[in-house]
Amino acid sequence: MKLDDLQKIAEHEVDFQRSYKYRINVCCSSGCVPFGALKVLKAFEDAVKEFGVEKECKVARTGCVGTCSVGPAVVIEPGDYLYQSVTPEKVREIVRDHIVLGLPVKDMLYRNEAFFQKQRRLVLRNAGKIDPSRIEDYIAMGGYSAIVKCLATMTPQGVIYEVSHSGLRGRGGAGFPTGQKWSLVARTHTTPKYIVANLDEGDPGVFANRTLAEADPHAILEGMLIAAYAVGAEKGYIYIRAEYPLAIQTLQKAIAQAKGLSLLGDNVLETGFKFDLELRFGAGAFVAGEETAILASVEGRRAQPRPRPPYPANSGLWGKPTLIQNVETLANIPLIIQNGGEWFSKVGTSKCSGTKCFSLTGQINNPGLIEVPMGITLREVVYEIGGGIPDNRAFKAVLVGGPSGGCLPETLLDLPIDYDSLTKAGAIMGSGGIVVIDDQSCMVDTATFFTDFCVEESCGKCTPCRAGLVKVKELFEGIKNGTGKLEDLATLDKAGNYIKEASLCGLGQTAPNPVLTTLRYFRDEYLEHITEKKCRAGKCFRNMKPEEVEKQ
Repeated sequence: MKLDDLQKIAEHEVDFQRSYKYRINVCCSSGCVPFGALKVLKAFEDAVKEFGVEKECKVARTGCVGTCSVGPAVVIEPGDYLYQSVTPEKVREIVRDHIVLGLPVKDMLYRNEAFFQKQRRLVLRNAGKIDPSRIEDYIAMGGYSAIVKCLATMTPQGVIYEVSHSGLRGRGGAGFPTGQKWSLVARTHTTPKYIVANLDEGDPGVFANRTLAEADPHAILEGMLIAAYAVGAEKGYIYIRAEYPLAIQTLQKAIAQAKGLSLLGDNVLETGFKFDLELRFGAGAFVAGEETAILASVEGRRAQPRPRPPYPANSGLWGKPTLIQNVETLANIPLIIQNGGEWFSKVGTSKCSGTKCFSLTGQINNPGLIEVPMGITLREVVYEIGGGIPDNRAFKAVLVGGPSGGCLPETLLDLPIDYDSLTKAGAIMGSGGIVVIDDQSCMVDTATFFTDFCVEESCGKCTPCRAGLVKVKELFEGIKNGTGKLEDLATLDKAGNYIKEASLCGLGQTAPNPVLTTLRYFRDEYLEHITEKKCRAGKCFRNMKPEEVEKQ
C-alpha cells in the first residue's frame, strides 16, 4: 500500500459510517466486561434486528469512556448520549425509544455532566468512539495521517523540532522534555537504534495506560512510528505487564492489521522507511516500570535497575541507543504533528503544556479515568470533576502520584497540577494516580500501607531502598501498636530523606514521599499516636487491650 492509498481508505470508511443514521458504542473494556458488557453488546445486536433498524444503526464494541463506576456504559451517536449501568434487560427499551422513536431514555442517561465539562480529551480522543479492533475506525478519525505527513513532507529534524516546540514532557512520571530526549537519540551514530514503549503501569489503582491500549491501540503504534522516523530506529518493543490480557489481545490485533496495510515492516507505505515492533511481557514487578529495569526485562534478564550513566539514549537495549517513552507520551505525538507544536504548547500552561490522564479513585463520588489540561487545580478535580466526597464526609488528603506519591492536605487543594508544583509540594505526577482520602482515614496508617507496598516491591539491589524501607516499616509498626517514641519522628524524617537521596532508581527515590508528606502536613496525627495513644480513625492500636493503652 502506498501513501495515497491510506487517504482512499479513510474516505471510503467515512462514507461507510455516514451510511448509518445511528451508532451504538458499547464499552467492552476491562472495567465493563466483568459487569456484563458482552451480554449488553449481544442484546443490542439482537434488538436492532428485532426492530428492523440494523441497516441504519451500527452496533460497535468500543473502549472505556471513563465513567468506570457506572458501567457498562453505552454511547449513542449522534449527540453523544451516554447511558449508564446498562443491562441486557434495558437494551430493548433504549433501542425502541431512542433509535426507533427518536426519544432518548432520560432516566437511564448519565447525569454527572460536570465529570466531562473540565476535561480536555486529547490522548483519549477516540476512547469510547471507535472500535479498537478495526484499524479502519482509527483511519476514519484521521489516524495514520500524521505518519503520512512525516514521510511525505517532513524531515526527521523537522519532526523533532515540532515535538520540542510543543513543550511535551514525558508522561511516565519523570517529566523529561520529549523533544530533548529524541534529539539525544537522533544525534547518536551507533546502529541499530531501538524504541521501547512503556506500558508496565505498576501503580495499584492506576489504569490509564491499560485503558488507552484497550481503547485506541493504533494511537500508540502511530506515535512509535513517528518517533522511529525521527530518531532513526528500525525496531520497537511495547513492554506490557502480562496481567493486561485484553490490552495485549487488542495490541496484537492492531499490530497485525498495521502490518497488513504496510504501516509496519521493511517498506512502510512503499517509502523505504523500515520499522517493525513486537510485544514484550513483564511479570508484574513494580520496579519493572523503571526504564533501565525495562531494558533488562526486554533483554530476557531480571527486571533490575542499573546505575546511570550511561543513559539509554547512548547505551540501552543490547548496548545500543534506545528511546524509552510512556505510551501516553506517544499517543500525543500524532496530534502534535497534525496540528503543530505551537498548537499543543497553548494547551495547559506555559511551562507544562498539554493534558494528563489520571485514574481518579478513593473516597470520591465520580471515580473513573479523566484527562485534564495541565494547570487545573486539585480542587477542580476533586469537587467538580470528581463530585466531592461521598456521604458529605470531610476531605482530609489527596495522594497524587501512586504509592510513591505525596499526601497533600486541604490547604493545598488550589495547587495547580503540573510537574514543578507537585514536586515542590512533595508529590509527583507519577504514572497518573489520584486517590482521595476522607476524614475516616488515618494518615499514619495510610503512610504505613504505601511503605509496606514499596517494601514488597523493592528489587533489593541497593541498600538504601532494601534496608532503609524495612527500617521505616519497623518504626511505623511501633507507632501504630503503641510503642512509638517522639524521637522516632526525627528518625523517620532522616531515613526518608536518606532513602530519597541515595537510592539507585526512581522507586527508592520516591518511596519515602508518603512518609515525608504525612510528617510534613499531618504531624499532629503522629504526635497523637505517640503521646496520647490515640488514632482518630480507629485504625491503629487494634492489637492492644484497653488497659494496655492506658498504661502506655
